[in-house]
Amino acid sequence: MAGKILVVDDDAANRELLQESLVAEGLEVITAPDGRSSLEEFARLKPDLVLLDVNMPFLDGFEVCRRLKSNPETRLTPVVLVTGLTGREDRVRGIKSGADGFLSKPVDHSELLAHVRSLLNLKAHTDELERAESVLFALARCIEGKDPNTEGHCERLSGYSVRLGEEIGLTEDQLVALRRAGIVHDIGKVAVPETILLKPGRLTPEEFRVIQQHPVLGERICAPLKSFRLVLPIIRHHHEKLDGSGYPDGLKGEEIPLTARVLQIVDVYDALTTQRPYKRAFSRAEALEMMEEEVKKGCWDAGIFQAFCKMPSGASAAAGHTAG
Repeated sequence: MAGKILVVDDDAANRELLQESLVAEGLEVITAPDGRSSLEEFARLKPDLVLLDVNMPFLDGFEVCRRLKSNPETRLTPVVLVTGLTGREDRVRGIKSGADGFLSKPVDHSELLAHVRSLLNLKAHTDELERAESVLFALARCIEGKDPNTEGHCERLSGYSVRLGEEIGLTEDQLVALRRAGIVHDIGKVAVPETILLKPGRLTPEEFRVIQQHPVLGERICAPLKSFRLVLPIIRHHHEKLDGSGYPDGLKGEEIPLTARVLQIVDVYDALTTQRPYKRAFSRAEALEMMEEEVKKGCWDAGIFQAFCKMPSGASAAAGHTAG
């Protein structure tokens, strides 16, 4: 086994016992004497697994677990509650706090190692998945970086589409998909020649057909990642229009996924309010007026557009002009 484990217990003897057992297996072990210091140690050392006592001063194990599991940056780290509590209500409370497992005191050595081995393997697979996502994000930002006029475009779409999604009441899974899609929605442009991507004038019909393939290619690039299941429809359909005149599939109305319709609004707004080789940057008022005309023509979702208009103008402006 390999990995870094954080052992949290206010009883020094218990900490030492767990530490000795795990170090003997070749694992790196760090310890903390209470809930508050455990969060500080976690932030500093980023362990692969947490063995967490329940009854502790300052913050109990349930609260520490809840905080770790409610933070997107730490929620995938396995947490095992180590406790002498045996009541059903305590187990239920532990499950609600997000615990990945339970060990009863006194801790059985073989049970401890079985839990640790299983959860470290799970963490290794999770880390591998995160590395794959990071590669895709890096590729997407590299593509964006080819064009100085679109600097910051992906980050703006990622952050602002999430805020718009929150405004219309999307689920947490949908918001996560939007956050990812904002970064990778144009990743298919890796196959588009720079002569087309950076062309200052109007594209020829042949060049536009090449551009129209980038959502399909983007979907294909990201398809192997199962965690991107909800991202794929956004990538493929963010250039569709409600009247069926978009691409690549000519979808109409509610055939277009709701999350794709959210990203469309932000994407169009960002394109209008940033300078491009073929146009100046429009003001917020100008952009919204132009988009309203397109809504009337049947291009974009009227309800989502109205929600966008009601959002704070400062945030909208920031989304349109940050680094742009």
